Amino acid sequence: MKARLNTRPHGRNPRAFSLLEVMVAIGIFFMAVFSILGLVSSSLENARHLKRPIVDAGVLAGELSLTNKLVEGLTSGNLSEFLGKAYQGYSWTYAVTEVQSNKLFQVDFIVQDNGSYNKPVVSKMSILLFRPQSPAGSLDPMGR
Repeated sequence: MKARLNTRPHGRNPRAFSLLEVMVAIGIFFMAVFSILGLVSSSLENARHLKRPIVDAGVLAGELSLTNKLVEGLTSGNLSEFLGKAYQGYSWTYAVTEVQSNKLFQVDFIVQDNGSYNKPVVSKMSILLFRPQSPAGSLDPMGR
């Protein structure tokens, strides 16, 4: 007589998957699919951010630093004047104030988005510039 090598109790068929194994496999499959979809979604969002222009007040600071004379006051304009049509819809404002009587000026830059309802501030920056050739400011004893 020949002995059986594969004897299983309860008469189970060894070639079939149990319901629990199928459910675990489906769960792993869906976790993998959702993680891949999350990666694709975040990469598409990052690509959209690359299309938008980067708005920074540093361009205005660089442009103003080329001048030899500063006059106290408020100045504003459109950012597309400096950077082209991609930045049309952004406005800039800078305020020049004398902070020391030795012709040391503080310049506060603000860039705003005109396309939005309440014009949110996109970029803010403050710099100090020493301009000895500037006319007398409000703190200069000669200017009063």
